[in-house]
Amino acid sequence: MAIGIALGLAAAAPMAALLSGFMVDDALVTARYAANLASGAGYVFNPGEASTDGVTPLGFAALLAPFARGAVPAVSAFIAAKWLGAFAWLVGAAFFGVAVARLGGNRMRYAALAMVAASAPLGAWACSGMETGLVLGLGSIAVSMRAAGREGWVLLTAGLAAAWRPELAPWSVAMALSPPREERRLPLDAQVIRVGWVVAPAVLVAAFRWRMFGSPLPLSFRAKAPNLGLGVAYAGACVLLTGVLSSVAWSSLPRWCRGLFVATVVHFAALALAGGDWMPLSRLAVPALPGAFLVAAAALSKEAPSLAALRVVVALSGELFAAYRVGPAAASVGTKRMRALAELAPYLEGRTVATVDAGWVGASAGRVIDLAGITSPAVAALPGGHTSKRIPRGFLEARGVDTLVMLLAPGKELEPTLENTHFSRWTEMYVAHLPGIATEFERVAESNDPHYVVLWRRPAP
Repeated sequence: MAIGIALGLAAAAPMAALLSGFMVDDALVTARYAANLASGAGYVFNPGEASTDGVTPLGFAALLAPFARGAVPAVSAFIAAKWLGAFAWLVGAAFFGVAVARLGGNRMRYAALAMVAASAPLGAWACSGMETGLVLGLGSIAVSMRAAGREGWVLLTAGLAAAWRPELAPWSVAMALSPPREERRLPLDAQVIRVGWVVAPAVLVAAFRWRMFGSPLPLSFRAKAPNLGLGVAYAGACVLLTGVLSSVAWSSLPRWCRGLFVATVVHFAALALAGGDWMPLSRLAVPALPGAFLVAAAALSKEAPSLAALRVVVALSGELFAAYRVGPAAASVGTKRMRALAELAPYLEGRTVATVDAGWVGASAGRVIDLAGITSPAVAALPGGHTSKRIPRGFLEARGVDTLVMLLAPGKELEPTLENTHFSRWTEMYVAHLPGIATEFERVAESNDPHYVVLWRRPAP
């Protein structure tokens, strides 16, 4: 067991350390909710306003609230989330290492740990400040407990993972229906009971969400309409990160490993139907990767060493390509975002700011109008996706917006008129072309990398 734990930690820790600077704006959205909970303002994005369903993993903000302290409480909560995610993934990786060690067969099974070590998505999302690290840890423990024959823990951890990430519900059901390690066929009544156990946490969360916000689905589902074409492309790209296509020999797998393989396929099909995700590094695929790698380990344990080595080389190629292309940029995201926050914070404090990036802006702004719709039901109902909402005329004025924060397109500069400026997202282009915006707002500050511009409403004559 000790060897397995050491190997699992050794495989997971280096990439997590290298990409510990990765973050996404949504992590600071959760942190703002946590800061408002800690201050007594309640479960709200803007103090004094109605509670909104801006955090998909319901309960995650409450978990972070005790850490929301200091000069910038939201940033403190965000840093705590990064540490919690990294810790959860390392625990899951330790379980994974033990599962690989106990598989038996030849030593080529340990090559699956190289897939863990080469996975930029695992390392980055574990330290992102999102709930993904905790869900990844639960997913890794679930598949590892299947290898150990501890079915009670399989159902518990798979159910908890699906409760925080709704798109994992099909995966958790597939885990419940797939055969246990003992290779016995489950009767129908046992299968029904197992499914009931794994879906119960998600049903309870959905019922609580419905009571609180009037819908069993997270607000983010309404803010981003599913697109099957984009979802299929997203799921197809994510498959390259699994190593499954090149490392699995179906006929040599025991039945319980075939069940893990099917659960992974089910999850990728669910991602396609959900329309994928706009965030980098295959966020939604990450919780299913430990299962895919464990299946690869089982296949490699029964292969001739020469053929197994060839499979590993092919399997690692997709992962290493992703790490090479995206890794360096991902590692620097946090530093750049925090630098922009420090530069622009004096121009946001105490103001009503409209922006697509409600997370980092919300760490310092007094009131934030979220133009992506992930915290605002009114914006979520508008046509378009997270970054392409068609903001109507009069929307900003009705909400008292006196500040805009907009991201310029790469390599572009702020032109003399907003209408001729190339912004990074469609929502910002729509705002720039609203009647009167160009004359009512003026530039007061910019950050360099990323290139944000802050505009204040001109005083009334």
